Amino acid sequence: MISDLVGYGKVATTAMLPILSYFGIPTCSLPTMLISNPFEYGDFHLLDTTDYIRGVFPVWKKMGFRFDAIATGYVVSQRQADLVSHFCQDMSAQGAMIFVDPVMGDEGQLYNGVEKDIIRNMREMISVADICYPNYTEACLLTGRSYHAEGVTRDEARSLADHIRKIGSKSVLITSIPVDGQPSVFGYNHETDEDFCLPYNEIPVHFPGTGDIFSAILIGHILNGDKLQESTQAAMDGVWRLIDKNKDQEDKNRGIPLEQNLAELR
Repeated sequence: MISDLVGYGKVATTAMLPILSYFGIPTCSLPTMLISNPFEYGDFHLLDTTDYIRGVFPVWKKMGFRFDAIATGYVVSQRQADLVSHFCQDMSAQGAMIFVDPVMGDEGQLYNGVEKDIIRNMREMISVADICYPNYTEACLLTGRSYHAEGVTRDEARSLADHIRKIGSKSVLITSIPVDGQPSVFGYNHETDEDFCLPYNEIPVHFPGTGDIFSAILIGHILNGDKLQESTQAAMDGVWRLIDKNKDQEDKNRGIPLEQNLAELR
């Protein structure tokens, strides 16, 4: 797992590790950035770990470390994107499956603390992906298309997924996209050359880290042998149950307390 490490709160690496462990998947982690707390708090401190990553990859190569899968999240800079994408290419050539979450923004805008340069970085990451899963905002940023709060038609969702595939990802999921007026996840599976649209009922609260939870559940199911569509539905159902169970939590910026709620993923 190559993503940011947040000191306070269940976001990114600290959200994904408990879930992947619950699914029985031994997981190694490489932080792209150290962050004091989720951006939602408004104030935060960052430490870019690009120089650390540059030193890690030669050691791993020398030791002959291999991975069945790599999941990438927040990538800080073009220099870091170059390092990580080349590492993913090398591992992919050795049989690793590459999952890319192009973490950039939501609700039509970039996240607090994220610069516009990240779009180019994430396009580079998408180019080496077996499966990528941007949300609707990120899909628009990646493809240069306009964001429409009211959503899109199914044909427009399919066209958006096709444009992401042209960047390089084999399979595509677009999360949190209103399709024909219904919040949905729209997907394309390159193995079957079929698309699918999975609607859901939205719970009107916000927790940081729900995209990371979706990612971890999705990866857990796929690496345990499930198909893309059923893995996507399982991830959607898991996120919905976790949000519903914790929707009255006072400090939502801290994220969902996963260790206390892993049984919801059964």
